[in-house]
Amino acid sequence: MSRTILHVDLNAFYASVELIHRPELRDKPVAVCGDAEARHGIVLAKSEMAKKAGVKTGDVIWEARLKCPGLVTLSADFHKYLRFSRQAREIYADYSDQIESFGIDECFIDVTGSLKLFGSGPTIADTIRQRFREELGLTASAGVSWNKIFAKLGSDMKKPDATTVITEENFRDKVWPLPVGELLYVGRSTRQKLQNRGIYTIGDLANREVRNLRLLLGVWGETLWSFANGLDSAPVRLNGEESIVKSVGNSTTTVRDLVNDTDVKLIIYVLAESVAARLRKHGLKCRTVTISVRNNDLYSFDRQGKLLIPSFISNDIARKAMELFKANYTWDKPIRSIGVRGADLVTANGHVQIDLFDGDNLEAEKIEQTIDTIRKRFGHYSVQRCAMLLDRQLTGFNPKDDHTIHPVSYFK
Repeated sequence: MSRTILHVDLNAFYASVELIHRPELRDKPVAVCGDAEARHGIVLAKSEMAKKAGVKTGDVIWEARLKCPGLVTLSADFHKYLRFSRQAREIYADYSDQIESFGIDECFIDVTGSLKLFGSGPTIADTIRQRFREELGLTASAGVSWNKIFAKLGSDMKKPDATTVITEENFRDKVWPLPVGELLYVGRSTRQKLQNRGIYTIGDLANREVRNLRLLLGVWGETLWSFANGLDSAPVRLNGEESIVKSVGNSTTTVRDLVNDTDVKLIIYVLAESVAARLRKHGLKCRTVTISVRNNDLYSFDRQGKLLIPSFISNDIARKAMELFKANYTWDKPIRSIGVRGADLVTANGHVQIDLFDGDNLEAEKIEQTIDTIRKRFGHYSVQRCAMLLDRQLTGFNPKDDHTIHPVSYFK
């Protein structure tokens, strides 16, 4: 039985939510930034007016203002965005119980079992978009297809506020002429490798010999070939314990270069406390810890590792982060910036297998929740680790208010 899958993407989500709360800015170009007051902040989202002026997601703020002198920059408020994201999921839930987040503003919905109740896939997509406009004041683009990859591609083809249908009959005409970089997970490096072999469009990729793609890209080459030929069969997961936020992290460019493990440990604990506090606030635990490291030559790398059990305890996150760091850095150069992220999230009250005889984690959870209460009442610096006093210049920052929400990987 052929499936009917939607991918719905809320248009300019952060900026659109801000304009709902700030209607006086609707006739101005607006950009939502990680830190609107910082010269090194970047654009996270932009309104349609700012987009037309050339502002792009990822632009440095000063660069965006050069493109658009009248640009209004606003600091990101993720509490508002999460609220609207949850309201959007409530609308999706009226049409299916198979709802899979692909970031805070995107979802896959399998409506195969709902067609007799609500009409065709395009009809359901148009109905959802209409409800967004009427109930939330937001617009969305939707892709409709028989697989997730093409549904996602369809939602990107027409923006804003449109529905695109890609079928088994028309995908060669609609999809194959597109640049190969439009296909999900063909990044800059992969695109360059493909173009070096004369593969410029998705159709070029689809019509190459699989064995040649495997030689070029390994197993990943065969996966991309399957995507290009519409052979993706990944299911849309049931709506359950998975969180709409897929990872929470902080990074910092340090006030001075880090020159030894002690310096790194101090920074990692500051970041881990921030990540853990935010996880607890949202009732989440992470199963994976990721670190990002950049040295003073601007060489950077990411590494990740699994926790034995999901956790929102700062010590668990920091220990895993330090373990990853020590296993992957040899101190050829001093370090300029570090990031710590909790990923692969589950709800804190979900079903988790724990050690029958391990009461330490339960006690640690109570202690950290008590610290949250104290800090909420008396301020962040009312409770500090003794180690933070070793170098107040290095550790005297609170990253908790500058967090990042990351989209989920398709391969989870």
